[in-house]
Amino acid sequence: MAGLFPDAYIHIGGDENEGKHWDANAEIQAFMKEKGIKDNHELQTYFNKRILKILKKHGKTMMGWDEIFQPDLPKDVVVHSWRGQKALAESARQGYFGVLSNGYYIDLLHPASSHYVVDPIPEDSTLTAEEKKRILGGEATMWSEWVSPETIDSRIWPRTAAIAERFWSDGSVKNVDDMYRRLETVSIQLEELGLTHRRNRAMMLRRLLQSADISDLETLVSVIEPVKQYRRYQQRKQTMLSPLTGLIDAAGADAKGAREFRKIAKEFSKGNSKEVVARLEGIFMGWRYAGIRLKPQMEVNASLHEAKALARELQKLGEIGLNVLKIKWTEAETEDWRKDTLAELDRIAKPKPSAVEFVVIEDLKGMINSTN
Repeated sequence: MAGLFPDAYIHIGGDENEGKHWDANAEIQAFMKEKGIKDNHELQTYFNKRILKILKKHGKTMMGWDEIFQPDLPKDVVVHSWRGQKALAESARQGYFGVLSNGYYIDLLHPASSHYVVDPIPEDSTLTAEEKKRILGGEATMWSEWVSPETIDSRIWPRTAAIAERFWSDGSVKNVDDMYRRLETVSIQLEELGLTHRRNRAMMLRRLLQSADISDLETLVSVIEPVKQYRRYQQRKQTMLSPLTGLIDAAGADAKGAREFRKIAKEFSKGNSKEVVARLEGIFMGWRYAGIRLKPQMEVNASLHEAKALARELQKLGEIGLNVLKIKWTEAETEDWRKDTLAELDRIAKPKPSAVEFVVIEDLKGMINSTN
């Protein structure tokens, strides 16, 4: 391996080792007894020390996940932390160099904003200047169970550009709105380089809808995102042989329409000026009519069958929004409507077979709760 890769570091892994096979192996148990090794943690440390000698012989620096961080681990090993900033800081205090991945798992499909605010050395860090030097930076981590050649670019870019800026910038650089403004330009530049994160989405939507006119489906996709973390496994029954061509695969982790709506909804909650109301009315009308037009198309389209309820719900969200803008009822009527409408939004937010979720619901709730 050292001959194949010229890099200074070799990562040995080391995570998620429960030791069950060691416990069940008579030879390993006899070996542990002979060496005076008390438990599996000590056995793993023993193994790591042997590997370390081999790597040093080949001029390499050893790197491994949090689990390798055990008593007596030599200080010239780099700890790779999936557990988070506190675990990374603790290893730095004890003299180890480290890299952070917690907060940058792009396969979990969190938006760029959630990655951007995570810093390997947070503002409230109590590390000394010398200890901070031991934190080498971070890594955007990608697992590929749910990607294909036509979706992989959209799962990596452009969010990873925002993560890169976090690694290369001072902690005081944290204006999320400005990050998104610049990220849009970077996204176009990435496409010019040949990446397919933008182009392939339109292609997938045309294939799903079996139509060249995908404007209504694009309206829907602009306010939904794939479910986060590992919820796809629970909500959408698939095997590793299932095609990655559903709406969840076409949808992205940063729904642009939802982000733009969030800004305007906040303005409305501060004071509903005529300009803000007019902009919101246009958005809600767009949702309503897109939902109405999509319903018959999704009803007869096998590729979108699992997502057909989304068209009806998009229409409903538009109608709820329009109602918010025209409330002129008595206080009692408004309170009854608010209670019923919030319950309806909770229903729309429930897990779906398509494993996508509307990311405008909390902001719409904020608008409702701001009415009086």
